[in-house]
Amino acid sequence: MRRITGIGGVFLRATDPKALGEWYRTHLGLDVQDWGSTRGALLPVTTGAPIWSLTPPDSAPFVINYRVEDLHRLLAVLREEGCNVLETTEESAFGKFGWVVDPEGNKIELWEPPAEPDR
Repeated sequence: MRRITGIGGVFLRATDPKALGEWYRTHLGLDVQDWGSTRGALLPVTTGAPIWSLTPPDSAPFVINYRVEDLHRLLAVLREEGCNVLETTEESAFGKFGWVVDPEGNKIELWEPPAEPDR
């Protein structure tokens, strides 16, 4: 029997759920509904599979990693929109990574997967 079959959802605490939902809708394009959630916004997965990972004790208590198509372009747009975009980015064999902080202080990781090799 498989005990875990996938990720069922991501849940963030918010002091103002409506305002935070609007921020995610406006700046990250999530289709946040009036009831405070979204279904299927992060699917289908076309490159790679979601991962579950344990991190060192000095890291953030959680990280939400969203896939993006063009990291540097999105970071520039978010800066233009006045979002709190961290200056640091990383590039490796795993892809490109950048970070933005939402209005309630949650650090969000944006990930552009590496290009798939030609077959």
